[in-house]
Amino acid sequence: MSLRVGMVAGEPSGDLLAARIIRGINRHDTQSHCQGIGGPAMTKQGFEAWAPMDALTVFGYVDALKRMPSLLRTYFNVKKRWLSDKPDVFVGIDAPDFNLRLEHQLKQAGVPTVHFVGPSIWAWRYERIHKIREAVSHMLVLFPFEEEIYQKEGVPVTYVGHPLAEIIPMQPDKVAARRHLDVDAGARVLALMPGSRASEIKLLGPLFLQAAQILLKQDPALQVLVPMVNAERRKEFQALLQQYPVPNCRIVEQAGDKPPLAVAASVQSDEFQKESAAASTDFTGRPAAWNVMEAADAVLVASGTATLEAALFKRPMVISYVLSPMMKRMMEWKSGQARPYVPWVGLPNVLARDFVVPELLQDDATPQALAEASWKALTDASYTEQIVERFAQIHESLWRNTPELAARAIVQQAR
Repeated sequence: MSLRVGMVAGEPSGDLLAARIIRGINRHDTQSHCQGIGGPAMTKQGFEAWAPMDALTVFGYVDALKRMPSLLRTYFNVKKRWLSDKPDVFVGIDAPDFNLRLEHQLKQAGVPTVHFVGPSIWAWRYERIHKIREAVSHMLVLFPFEEEIYQKEGVPVTYVGHPLAEIIPMQPDKVAARRHLDVDAGARVLALMPGSRASEIKLLGPLFLQAAQILLKQDPALQVLVPMVNAERRKEFQALLQQYPVPNCRIVEQAGDKPPLAVAASVQSDEFQKESAAASTDFTGRPAAWNVMEAADAVLVASGTATLEAALFKRPMVISYVLSPMMKRMMEWKSGQARPYVPWVGLPNVLARDFVVPELLQDDATPQALAEASWKALTDASYTEQIVERFAQIHESLWRNTPELAARAIVQQAR
C-alpha cells in the first residue's frame, strides 16, 4: 500500500522546500502520494494540489485581515477532508500560523504530524513552544542550535541542514560571476541589497544610496550593483536613484526563470554533493542577487534570508534594518516584546553566536555609519579573511543531505 502524505506549503520558499522533500519521499516509496496545498515546484514532483499556495500567501498584517474569510474557508476545507480521510502522515512546511493550528487538529485525531522549518522561538515568542509540543509529532529544523532547544522542551526533532548550503558553492567564483555580469575583474564592487518588499525599498533605499554616495567620494571608481526581484521593485528603486544619484550604480534583474532552490538539477541522494557544483556554473538560472553577491567584494544588506546567502557566498557584509513606527508597534504588540531574546538580528551572527559582522538598526542606520562599516568590509583584507573563515565554518555546519534526512524522518513517522 502506498504512503499517503498530506502537505501544506504557503509561500514560494515553502513550495521549493516541499518539492525537494517530495523527491526524497518518492525515493523511499515510489508509490507514495502527496496532496494538499502547494505550488508549481511541488506539482512537478507529482503533488496533487487541492488549492494553490497563493490561497495562503499574505503580505503583512493588513493583507492578512483582508484575506481572513478566504483563509478560514481554505483551512476548514482541508481539515474536513483530512479528518474524514486521514493521511498516513501530515507535513506542514513553514506557515506556522496556519499549519500549527491544522497540525493540532490532525494530531488529536491520530495523524502523525511533522513540521518543517521551526518558528524562530529563539528570537520571538518562546511561549509558542507549548503550542508546538501539542501540535507536532516531529520537528525538522534548519539550524543546528534549534535541535537543542526542542530536545530540551521534549519535542522530537531532527536537524536536517539548510537546503541553501547544498546549492550555494562552498568556493564562490568571483571571476566567473563578474564575467557573467560584465564587471571588470579588478574593480572594487559593493552589492547594495535594500530588500525585496516595497516598505524595505522605501525605508532602506535612501539610506543605502546616501551611504554609497559617501563611499564614492572615497573611491570614485567603486562599482555598485543592486539586484532587484521584479520590475515593480526596480521602478521604486529607480525613483530613489533620481533623488540620490549614484554614479557607477547598476541595477541587475533576474535573467533566468529558476527560483533559488530550483537551481540545481534533480539528482539522486548519493549525488547530492554535485548540486552545489551545478549551481555554481548556472549563472543564467540563478537569482540575480546570487550573481551580484558572488561578484561583489562586500554586501550592504537588509536583515533577512539574504544575509545567510551572503554568508554562504563568504562575503563580508553590513546588516541593516529600519522599521516604521507603526510596524514597530505592530511587531511589539504581536510578539509581546520590544526586541529579540538574542542580541543578534542577522542570521550569520545568530549562527556564529557573535557579532561577526556589524548590525546597524533603526537610529543607528545612518548613511555615515553604513558607509564607514561598508568601507571596512571593502578594504580591510585581514578583517575579510577572518570573516571568510567564520562563514566557511557556518557553511559546513549547515551542509547536510536535507531531502534525504527530511524524507527519512517523515516516512518513519507514518502510521
